[in-house]
Amino acid sequence: MDPERKGGRYDRVAQQLRELFVSTRDPMARMATAAALLHAKMTGFFWTGWYLLNDGELTVGPYQGSLACLVLPAHQGVCWAGIDRGEAVIVPDVHVFPGHIACDSHSCSEIVVPLRDGSGAVVGVLDVDSERTAHFDEADREGLEAVAALIYS
Repeated sequence: MDPERKGGRYDRVAQQLRELFVSTRDPMARMATAAALLHAKMTGFFWTGWYLLNDGELTVGPYQGSLACLVLPAHQGVCWAGIDRGEAVIVPDVHVFPGHIACDSHSCSEIVVPLRDGSGAVVGVLDVDSERTAHFDEADREGLEAVAALIYS
């Protein structure tokens, strides 16, 4: 999908989430709804969900897709790279990413964007996997960052 068309799809998802989020400020409910909507509306999303910082660990939050790793070892893999860097990480081929944690062998590419609370502190990540190599690009980064920003807004 070309970036402009993909960006338009993210815009529609974000607008729908804003409308849905009027009914609750609860971050967990918002994360569950965002994961479900992204997973249903975006092409090529194999696994869509959240990992949350909890006592120095990343534990799985609301998600859609195959079974997830429940806890990710500290400072390893793509999700922790997003936490440690405090910015989005796009991995075209997870099989060559140093320290990649394979929760599902079908995953070929991945994108992670930080989740920030109301004070701006990183409290987790939005993680999306695809069965397609090099599936994610800057349009995905921008769209997913916009979705993550809605959780604590």
